[in-house]
Amino acid sequence: MASAQTPFTAALEEAAATPAPGLLGDLRTRGRDSFSELGLPSRRLEEWRFTGLKALQESTFEPPAPVPPRFDTTPWRIEGSHLLVFIDGIFAPDISDQIELPDGVVVSNLVLAASAGSQSISKHLGSLAPLDEHPFAALNSAVLRNGAFIEVPAGVAVERPIQLLFVSGSEGRPTLGAPRILIVSGARSRLTLVENHVGDGGASLSCPVSEIVLGEEAHLSHMVAQEEDEKAHHLATRQVLLAAGSRYEAQSISLGGALARNDIGVVLEGEGAEASLDGLYLTDGKQQADTHLTVRHASPNCQSYQLYKGILAGNSRTVFNGRIIVDQDAQKTNANQANRNLILSDDAVAHSNPQLEIFADDVRCTHGSTVGKLDDEAVFYLRSRGIGRDQARSLLTLAYAGEVLDRIPIVDLHDRLKAKVSARLTKIEEERELA
Repeated sequence: MASAQTPFTAALEEAAATPAPGLLGDLRTRGRDSFSELGLPSRRLEEWRFTGLKALQESTFEPPAPVPPRFDTTPWRIEGSHLLVFIDGIFAPDISDQIELPDGVVVSNLVLAASAGSQSISKHLGSLAPLDEHPFAALNSAVLRNGAFIEVPAGVAVERPIQLLFVSGSEGRPTLGAPRILIVSGARSRLTLVENHVGDGGASLSCPVSEIVLGEEAHLSHMVAQEEDEKAHHLATRQVLLAAGSRYEAQSISLGGALARNDIGVVLEGEGAEASLDGLYLTDGKQQADTHLTVRHASPNCQSYQLYKGILAGNSRTVFNGRIIVDQDAQKTNANQANRNLILSDDAVAHSNPQLEIFADDVRCTHGSTVGKLDDEAVFYLRSRGIGRDQARSLLTLAYAGEVLDRIPIVDLHDRLKAKVSARLTKIEEERELA
């Protein structure tokens, strides 16, 4: 059981006293009960063995202000996108940018949609997030104030991207933000979603939860970029459910945060579903980036692909736990998983644990993990062509990252993230030379 006083007591008490539509109020109660039961995880739990939460335990996180402050969204805006902005989990309509959408498409904040009696919210909100198993999914639900709700009717293609911008720690004090996303995409629908997590307000905590439901033959392209403050904590949960013939493509880029952890669960429930999951994490100093990814094949003839790449410098730490589960009835499964880590310093450590759990006999499943350093011969080759040592190392590392970055289909986002990664790598090499 959790103790009476936690780093989140003030936020939990305020959430309990704040009115909410029936659905959200019920979810808060469920979350509060689960978090009280689970408490903060310890290293004694296998899933948290390498994830240190000492800094969280020694902090006090306050609820955000009821009226979000102004924030300049210009650096992250994607031209022509439908933009919803949330500051410390609270919807900021005055700096959002809502464009015309196809008939029937709903892009709204959760409170408004829930108050309007959305049947999709009634059916799906809280149905996928593992509140009884994951403490930060429970915490998100317990303090939930608002979030994003996207619904695309059957047969509708949304041509322009929908962008969700979540800003954390905007008040310059340790705040607890609980961004929430619910996406319900109907049969044969098409949607492109960009999810940005940013912040420069210091030691905040953001624990976003996403629940994504794809109908038959639906297609979702989902990009997630985490660029929070170097002192922030980002503990995210994402759950995706795929119906027959649907396709989910995701690129996850993690650059910020003292601790950034992503728990992702994907269930290929319908026959012929396909999931493609790519990730890149870049850590330096004492940063830690964790990825815990489970893909479950529950039906025949499904395919999944995972490529996660890490770049580690300084004294940073990373964790990759990747599981592929193939149910007994999931014959003709094709599943591939790869985790590759590039170490740029002697003190960085990458933990990698790919896993296969196969209960069917007619499958094709592969997994692999590598941890290594830059190829000295490749560095020498570039230097022999007049390129300086630091620049040669940066170029090779950027090319290594490019395998994931170049899969981002939105040019504006791709170019901005690639430029940021390049700048980080240049700085790492300069500091390495001075050390």
